[in-house]
Amino acid sequence: MSQRSQLLKGILEGCILSIIKMQPTYGYEVSMKLQEFGLSDVSEGSIYPILLRLQKEKLIIGEMKKSDTGPKRKYYQLTTEGEIQLTEFIHQWELLKQPVDKIIEKGVHYNKNK
Repeated sequence: MSQRSQLLKGILEGCILSIIKMQPTYGYEVSMKLQEFGLSDVSEGSIYPILLRLQKEKLIIGEMKKSDTGPKRKYYQLTTEGEIQLTEFIHQWELLKQPVDKIIEKGVHYNKNK
């Protein structure tokens, strides 16, 4: 597993919750949104198990709706618990992101000054 894949594995759930918060969406659309934001290496095969788990954990709910372009689709939306989980993810991400950014920045500048 690549380093990028390992990093993504830990944050993909939060990214998916955030995409669903934007608007109710279906699985393939989640995949397209991830690609739109630059995460083109995330396969659909890794998204659906996460959606199922999020639904089992009652963080999202799915509802079958008609589609203008084909068969019915399951649209997901956040539950109250999902909103809370997303808020916690964002908080934890910021707590992790800020020090990591500082360390990386310091390392970059350190090497330039040698």
